[in-house]
Amino acid sequence: MVTRRTVLGAAGAGVLGGALSAGTARADATITVDPAADYGVWQGWGTSLAWWANVFGDRDDFADLFFTTRTVTYNGVARPGLGLTIARYNLGASSWNDVGGERMVASPNIPRFKQIEGFWQDWRNTDPASTAWNWNADAKQRAALIKATQRGAVSELFANSPMWWMCLNHNPSGAADGGLNLQSWNHTQHAAHLAIVARRARDNWGVTFRSVDPFNEPSSNWWRADGTQEGCYIGATTQRSVLAQLRTELNRQGLTGVTISASDETNYDVARSTFASFDSATRALIGQVNVHGYQGSGGRRDLLYNDVRTAGKVLWNSETGDGDGTGLTLAANLCLDWRWLHPTAWVYWQVMDPTAGWGTIRYDASTLTAGAVETKLYVLAQFTRHIRPGMRIIDTGAGNAAAAYDPAARRLVVVAVNTGAAQTLTFDLSRFSQVAAGAVSRWTTVPAAADRYTSRTDLQTSAKLVRVPFPAASVQTIQVDGVVI
Repeated sequence: MVTRRTVLGAAGAGVLGGALSAGTARADATITVDPAADYGVWQGWGTSLAWWANVFGDRDDFADLFFTTRTVTYNGVARPGLGLTIARYNLGASSWNDVGGERMVASPNIPRFKQIEGFWQDWRNTDPASTAWNWNADAKQRAALIKATQRGAVSELFANSPMWWMCLNHNPSGAADGGLNLQSWNHTQHAAHLAIVARRARDNWGVTFRSVDPFNEPSSNWWRADGTQEGCYIGATTQRSVLAQLRTELNRQGLTGVTISASDETNYDVARSTFASFDSATRALIGQVNVHGYQGSGGRRDLLYNDVRTAGKVLWNSETGDGDGTGLTLAANLCLDWRWLHPTAWVYWQVMDPTAGWGTIRYDASTLTAGAVETKLYVLAQFTRHIRPGMRIIDTGAGNAAAAYDPAARRLVVVAVNTGAAQTLTFDLSRFSQVAAGAVSRWTTVPAAADRYTSRTDLQTSAKLVRVPFPAASVQTIQVDGVVI
């Protein structure tokens, strides 16, 4: 919901804005990287495909820019490919057919590009080989999913809302009052739609979903009939029912190895509350807890991590976003996730968005033409190009730095953000048994200056220390080779 996310993004930007306005010199600081504090193997970076892929999903240049680390020319300028390795595919809830005289009810405020066409379009026939199912639907988002897969990405299936005909008011944007809108007799149908699409993707699209999440911010009450996107309130009791049905339906389709993830709640505290409400049988169905990062710099990331770790589940930040086009808010909140949430994957909501600041590339919502690149693309590249799947997630003891270690390459990567005045950050690597003397590679993004993703090799290690000058309001990556734990 644009209003909600804009407000939350503005709140996060406001917190950082106070730091950015400081004109006085900032104290230098030392950040100690601790390889003993190991939070597991990094699984990757990603993006959700709806809605941008519903517009641009058939373009190879964007597939290359987002899902490879190649240099890609866009608007006549060479850009660093983000190298994302996770694509989240949104199973749509819309169709425009007549079923026994009944049709979808659409919000007057939802733009066409946010209406994602679902496949099961007639409830009167469950057979996916029948004409009740339209496998030609959602062509552009499917194209983006396939292109991402061909470039090495793994994928997750999720639903913003059940199909319109599964909703009490036939409106996939939500109930009039923001309450429950999934018909009680369609829990199985919603689960079956997801499972059958997952089977179809494997058998016909060359895509094997590693996980399926049947919800999107289900405990939120802003999914209303006059909303600007697809969405549906689904309380914890109903979630338990749907999750049980989903496991049955995935197994029925021969997808016993596909993980169920849940519940994609809007923030850390709501996610913790929902997970706590699940009984042991429901928790046993879930292999992965998904949470969204719309609490910005707030919320108890640490408590959610402890709950999920104790339960033995994988934890992803499966969606986050903000309206700060500089990318500094993204970097600051991502580093807080690294310090306190310890997810093994991190997914940005929309790499392309018509609202200024929200994506890495802006596009015109009226003409659906791609436009300017936000500085956020270069900030995100600092993380995604250098912290790669398979690296170990390690601790820095700081809320403004993320570190990862590649034991095979003996390579340490640290990405840090300075949201205030210029300062020097010293990275203390004394807890490693060996740090080779020599040049240190670094990449710099300074949104207010010329640096976008500027590479330098002008620093050296000295006595297991690396001193890095950080301009005001900047993000940098350092790469140190020859490091042994």
